Amino acid sequence: MLLAALCFLLWSFQTSTGHFPRACASSKSLMEKECCPPWRGDGSPCGQLSGRGACQNIVLSNAPRGPQFPFTGVDDRESWPSVFYNRTCHCFGNFMGFNCGNCKFGFWGPNCTEKRLLVRRNIFDLSVPEKNKFLAYLTLAKHTTSPDYVIPTGTYGQMNNGSIPMFKDINIYDLFVWMHYYVSRDTLLGGSQVWKDIDFAHEAPGFLPWHRLFLLLWEQEIQKLTGDENFTIPYWDWRDAKGCDICTNEYMGGQNPANPNLLSPASFFSSWQIICTRLEEYNSRQALCDGSPEGPLLRNPGNHDKARTPRLPSSADVEFCLSLTQYESDSMDKAANFSFRNTLEGFASPLTGIADASQSSMHNALHIYMNGTMSQVQGSANDPIFLLHHTFVDSIFEQWLRRHHPLQEVYPEANAPIGHNRESYMVPFIPLYRNGDFFISSRDLGYDYSNLQESVRPYLEQASRIWPWLTGAAVVGSVLTVVLGGITRLLCQRHKRKQLHEENQPLL
Repeated sequence: MLLAALCFLLWSFQTSTGHFPRACASSKSLMEKECCPPWRGDGSPCGQLSGRGACQNIVLSNAPRGPQFPFTGVDDRESWPSVFYNRTCHCFGNFMGFNCGNCKFGFWGPNCTEKRLLVRRNIFDLSVPEKNKFLAYLTLAKHTTSPDYVIPTGTYGQMNNGSIPMFKDINIYDLFVWMHYYVSRDTLLGGSQVWKDIDFAHEAPGFLPWHRLFLLLWEQEIQKLTGDENFTIPYWDWRDAKGCDICTNEYMGGQNPANPNLLSPASFFSSWQIICTRLEEYNSRQALCDGSPEGPLLRNPGNHDKARTPRLPSSADVEFCLSLTQYESDSMDKAANFSFRNTLEGFASPLTGIADASQSSMHNALHIYMNGTMSQVQGSANDPIFLLHHTFVDSIFEQWLRRHHPLQEVYPEANAPIGHNRESYMVPFIPLYRNGDFFISSRDLGYDYSNLQESVRPYLEQASRIWPWLTGAAVVGSVLTVVLGGITRLLCQRHKRKQLHEENQPLL
């Protein structure tokens, strides 16, 4: 009954994020290269009649990119989204969405004027009902077809430049799995040739802003699906963990006693099917992942390559990352030294800040440690632990922003790997967002972290303990002030009367 009610709520809200809007997946939209769907509120493109937005030409950055990708015109993701569209909705004020039908992050209400701050919490701080609700929401997303978005099953060239659309329905959870695959897939060069040294969301400056937006959109999609506007993704604080303490049936799934690579049949997620994990097969066919099921979720935590990843990250590792003052450095890729981004991502040592190709630490360590579906970049979002892990990584990014207060200019404007410059639009999102747009505090995007709020709690508790003494001192001080003031006035009056008496004496 609850599931049916939640499914009904899906159609009561407009979604705001994803890859290809269903309304823009026609041959007409593709051949005209325009994605400006009407807003339901007034029926005009981008809600223009209501002042929500307007259909405008896309202005691309011409800043030079790094040397890592030596091709031009061979990948649909280059100069995103110009291969598919050159006109999209430009939303005004606090409005957002592919048709300007939604609010910017942190704003709510019919006119997007209400500002709110949501708090992401440690999953172990959730009550049992809250935790079960989170798991149920993920399951609902896995079994609900996205009403507003579809995925392409072929490249633009395979679609005959848009005249033969190739799109497919997908459920809401897998929509995000597919996006994570698409942003990090290899470039198909024709024949059996591919280019692997390309990734629009990893191994470069955009890693943290891209995943920040990705989580916000995923979070927002679940809010719309369930009607729960207060929903936030919890985080898993893995610092100093001795093992996978969330790998239990109570949380993200225990181990199957009959097969250690599978989840326990008692887990919420044991029946889930994964997608987008057969990369070599796609490459050999020069094809895209089409979202077809590819088997059960795999996970065998701790039985990984311990030479590459000897342990999970420690509190000291995190603190070293936070101490690094440079966001990006050197080549701005996985060879960068003393880069906060590269060290947190896990390509540089959290002891020295020096890039080390033989080790996977920090963020990467968790992926390797899970020893399964989550260990493969393109398909890693299939495992729901991905959400908890990346939410905590984002909290570390937020700590760094608050500690160092960087200007947006700190984010590289040019010469970063393809897709990672400050003004580059992030693949594969429509509506469009730039990397630099998310190099800002989470509080400016409408959310915070409970562990960051708690950082001031000891001072508040200390203040609360001494407050009675401060109050008592204030009362005593007030009483003394009144008493001393009275005594002073009395003495002054006596002195004045004495002077008057002396002035009235006859002169001798």
